[in-house]
This record gives sequence, C-alpha cells and structure tokens, in this order.
Amino acid sequence: MFKKILTFIVLSFFIVEFTLADFDVKARTAILQDYYSGEILYEKNADKSIYPASMTKIMTSIIAFDLIKSGDIKLNEKFIISEKAWRLSTSGYSSMFIMVGDEVTVENLLKGIIIASGNDACVALAEGIAGTEEEFAILMTAKAQELDMENTNFANSSGINNSENHSTVRDILKMSKYLIEKHPEFYKWFAEKEFTWDRTGGDPITQGNRNPLLYKNLGADGIKTGYLAVEKYSLASSLNRNGRRLIAVGSGFESKSSRSKESSKLLTYGLTNFDLVNIAKANSPIYKLDVWQGKQDFVNAYINEDIYKTIKKAKKKLLKVSVKYEGPIEAPIYKDEKIATLKVVYDDELVGEYDLLALEEVKRVNFLSRLIKSINYLIWGDV
Repeated sequence: MFKKILTFIVLSFFIVEFTLADFDVKARTAILQDYYSGEILYEKNADKSIYPASMTKIMTSIIAFDLIKSGDIKLNEKFIISEKAWRLSTSGYSSMFIMVGDEVTVENLLKGIIIASGNDACVALAEGIAGTEEEFAILMTAKAQELDMENTNFANSSGINNSENHSTVRDILKMSKYLIEKHPEFYKWFAEKEFTWDRTGGDPITQGNRNPLLYKNLGADGIKTGYLAVEKYSLASSLNRNGRRLIAVGSGFESKSSRSKESSKLLTYGLTNFDLVNIAKANSPIYKLDVWQGKQDFVNAYINEDIYKTIKKAKKKLLKVSVKYEGPIEAPIYKDEKIATLKVVYDDELVGEYDLLALEEVKRVNFLSRLIKSINYLIWGDV
C-alpha cells in the first residue's frame, strides 16, 4: 500500500485584476458575507455596538417562524389585539394600523411586520405568542445566544427606542443568515413589495416595502431597514444573483439615499471583486479511488456537505484541491466509511480539510481471487 495524492488546480479565466484595498462604505459599521462559503468579504467596525432599530424585527419574525415550523402556532391562528399594540399605530410609528379587539391571523401580523414594518403588529405577535412583550423579548435574546450572537440583547419586539436593545452588524448578519437558511419558504415574504391590510372599520390600507434595494435591478430579495435618531439609518440586505447570494448589514448611514447607495455599492463590490467556487456538492460522488482485493476496482468517494470557497477574481489559479489517501484502499470497504482526505489550499495556505467517505460498500473477493491479484501485483504491479 502507498500514499496517493491527486491534485486538481482550479483554472482562472479572468484577465482583469481588481484593487480592493481602497474600498470603503460610508457607514459607521458594516459587514459583507458570501452566503454559501461563509467568507467575510468586507467589514468595518463590525463588532461596534449599535441600536438595531427595525432590524430587530428579523428576530421577531424568526421566533414566529420557528414556532410555526415546530407546529406550536399556525399561520391561520388569530391573536386578539391589545390596547398596547393599538397605541403604537396612533403614535407616529411605522404601523399596520390594527384596532383594539381585532382578531388578526399570524400570517397577516407577520406580513405587517416584514413588509409594512408595523410596530403595532410586532407587539400583537409578541403578546399572542408569549403573553407579554417582555416575555417575548426573553425568547428573542435566548435565540440570539443560540445563534452565537455574542453582543446582542433584545428588550422589545420592534426595535423602538430602548437602551437595552443593542446588537452589532456581525450579529445581525448571523441572524439574517439563519433566517434565509432555515426558513426559505417564509423568507420570500421579505421580497414582497407591498402589503394590503383589510382593516376593521375602514378602507383597506396598502403599504410598500421600505427596503429601497427591492426597487433596483440588483437581484435583492430582502431583508430589513431600520432608523433611530440616535443610530441614523441602517439596513440588512441580501441579493441572489447568478448562483450567488450575498448578505450585507450596515448601520450609521447618514440619510435614506446614502443607505440605499452605500448598501448597493457594498453588495456590488462582493459580486464584481470575488468569485464563488463550488468544490463539492453534498452527498454526490466526486472522486473514484483505487481498491485493493475488492469485487470492484474503484470506490466512489463523497463529502457530506457542500463546499464553497470565495476567491478574489484573477486569483483562482492559486486555488488547489487535492485528495490524500492510503491506496489502493483494501477491501472490505463499508458505506460511509472515511477513506480519504480532501484538502483545499489557496495561495499555499491550507484553507479547508474534509473527510471523504465511501459512497457504497465494496466487498472483498474470495481467497483464490485475492491470491491471483497478489501474484499479479508482485509481478506486474497490477492492482
């Protein structure tokens, strides 16, 4: 038996090299991530504490989505609107315009939160789920801890002024990634441009989505704007374009127009300066490895996760993928047994190492066949 290393070079077809060092976003704090690889492509004061404002509503929605998924609440379940929730629709805040005593479905409340950014809908949903908004905020913070949002505390469901409601753009990014990954069927609502509420005692109210990127030709499909006088303007955004998804979060934009322009610039930066390489698809055969003394001469190897790497454009030739194994692999080989290691190297630095598993079982040949194979190997080097 002997070690085998199979090396594959990912070729580059790009001829233009981009300068990245001078790039900056006009915000107090910002971060950009390639969703599939998890690579952080840009950050600026990403762990600086912020007031998340209406980006808080992402977590409010997540709590509800988790409960719907677990069967604890249903989309058509109705919650009764309290005076506390109603008062937020009369105080100049963003509102869905619900009325005291209304019975509103969870689905409508969620769309009122996601599309219309209704603070009244947040309180109604929180009270319907947890009894009080204070108890709901405890659920939100517990979920934040589960998601490794190390610098986040939620004090209310809407993000309106409260010094105890704080986070970072890095934590908002983690929350946004969870939303997209775990609740794709509900995440589609964040791309809807308007919501009509057939309110009690008045004509229906149609409100547009406040996310300015939905109205640009970027491929944006979420996520949530925010504003507080002390924090200025903020936006958690995402786009899905040409097989790529990027997530950006920024806070401390000076104006609405700056929020739109700088967030667009940040997402475009990720698209134009980096390329996503799909190295392996989960549970799909990617290599055939030699087998010794088996009823077949090769075994298919696979990895049980998707592997993506984000590479600077014009630098893909620096990415190398190799398979290392003691080979040929002696039978019997069992399905899902580790049989090799896949290594990913970028610019001579190891950036990933993964177990390669056997896709199928390979049985050992009988004694006579093994003897013949051994003789052939000794004479001819034939395995």
